[in-house]
Amino acid sequence: MLNQAASNSKIIVAPLNWGLGHATRCVPIIKQLVDRGAQVIIACGASQKALLSAEFPQIRFVHLPGYDLKYGDSRTMTRVKIIFQIPKILIWIKSENRWLRRFIADERPNGLISDNRYGLHSGEIPCIFMTHQLKIFSGFGRRADRILQNLSYRFIRQFAACWIPDSPEEPGLAGSLSHPENLPALPLDYIGSLSRFQATAQPFKKGELLVLLSGPEPQRTILENKILEEIKAYPGKANLVRGLPAKAAPLRTSFHISAHNHLPAYELNRLLIDAEFVICRSGYSSIMDIAALGKKSIVVPTPGQAEQEYLARHLFKQHLVFSTGQKDFSLGRALNEASNFSYATFPASPDELLGQSVQTFLNFVKKRNPFSG
Repeated sequence: MLNQAASNSKIIVAPLNWGLGHATRCVPIIKQLVDRGAQVIIACGASQKALLSAEFPQIRFVHLPGYDLKYGDSRTMTRVKIIFQIPKILIWIKSENRWLRRFIADERPNGLISDNRYGLHSGEIPCIFMTHQLKIFSGFGRRADRILQNLSYRFIRQFAACWIPDSPEEPGLAGSLSHPENLPALPLDYIGSLSRFQATAQPFKKGELLVLLSGPEPQRTILENKILEEIKAYPGKANLVRGLPAKAAPLRTSFHISAHNHLPAYELNRLLIDAEFVICRSGYSSIMDIAALGKKSIVVPTPGQAEQEYLARHLFKQHLVFSTGQKDFSLGRALNEASNFSYATFPASPDELLGQSVQTFLNFVKKRNPFSG
């Protein structure tokens, strides 16, 4: 029945290229589409393709340039760089909209799901915008936040609907990011927390660490260097996953540290289950993965990325994660404090929400799209 409902539907899925989190959280969506018989086309950059092609070798990929956002080497410089790159972001948004118009004319897709790509909307086909960040935290005060939120909503309202990867009940995982006071004026679907990983009853291995690195440079490398310098003295086993799926050169480490540029989902799932503690950024996709597996974590927000800093504070106050800053990061101190931290249980996210939203979207595509067969 599911396959018949989506027969002949050609759906584009387009994750943003800021790190790998947008790509990984699209994995459950792509699986839902494929299970329902949709023909999926993934539009993304090289790093996202390297990750997603390992998960979906049978799916077609098309190259779609990313926003190529540059970060600074300090908290202040990152915020300044982000603000000054807003004009470039607006240019990239217009560019990807032109790309979509050409793609629709050439290939006649039936629908599109955009993960935080503001320019991928069209009046010719149904387009979904997915984001957990309806409320904007710029780091420059409430007035700047309101201006950026209004700009964001202006783009979001051009889509057919907005999907929010969080629970409909407040505060959810993302807090006021996904449950702001004012919502955009279009159909909204809370689709639940998204993760490509599966929890098991297998217990963790005492003392085993998993370090997950991700995000734009140079901050990814800065944190990696800090951790590599300190993890040499760690007496237990540690696994480091660098978040570099397109990088060939391996990292040499000592015998008790295993370093991987990238791992397939099933291998990373195993390492996550084995780890007593997971050390990672407080990016929302990482948070959703930790929540799905119920892991104890030490999160290090990217300096100057106000959204990650908010999530770290929000979840720390709820005792869902232990948070520490990057500037004075100490592995030994963080592990000692996390070991004495009272972790709460992550709230459950309804499993059926995503499937319901995907099916509703495919039904809408079949009913309304002029290109449907």
